[in-house]
Amino acid sequence: MSAIRVVIADDDVLLREGLASLLERSGFDVVAQAGDAPELLGLVDDLEPTPELVVVDIRMPPDHSTEGLEAAHAIRRDHPEVAIMVLSAHAEVEHAMQLLASGGGIGYLLKTRVTDVAEFVDTLERVARGASVVDPALVQELVGARRRHDPLAVLTDREREVLALVAEGRSNAGVARRLWVTEGTVEKHVRSILTKLDLPETDEDHRRVLAVLTFLEQRGE
Repeated sequence: MSAIRVVIADDDVLLREGLASLLERSGFDVVAQAGDAPELLGLVDDLEPTPELVVVDIRMPPDHSTEGLEAAHAIRRDHPEVAIMVLSAHAEVEHAMQLLASGGGIGYLLKTRVTDVAEFVDTLERVARGASVVDPALVQELVGARRRHDPLAVLTDREREVLALVAEGRSNAGVARRLWVTEGTVEKHVRSILTKLDLPETDEDHRRVLAVLTFLEQRGE
């Protein structure tokens, strides 16, 4: 089996050279190196044959913000066959999610996780073959972000139950019969739900519809 052709992009020369040496010793073919995003994009466009894998740092010159990540997006758009491994010192959740959603052959690792050479090499090989690999720390960030941005998280279990029944099209009376409570109790729950979801003070029916839409959106329906 031929060696996987790799381009490495990182503005830290020592890290880049060290990574290139490591990969060469591990059987990869490091065909080029880049120190910034424009150079990386030019290499991927011009190299023949096209590299099979790009290993890129998220933060590169000139601003050291998300230039590497933006380059990765451009490569995925223009060369979808090229696998990409993003390395970062930080968990860039929002931007990483957009990249990870673009399909297979994508990896995202924190640099601090690259301590086991054999495991790192295996991860690169899997990404080059089309797998998606996400750093456990990023997964934790994503779970936390989902919880933080879940508008239903402010509701009690009972209020969620009431909202689920409302989403089924039941009236307050219908909800009351289902839960074996009074209609007045359901009305209190509904008012609390509308208040907690910070829905605008318009007519009650409209607010109920908005509450149901919020509920269905969080369930992915």
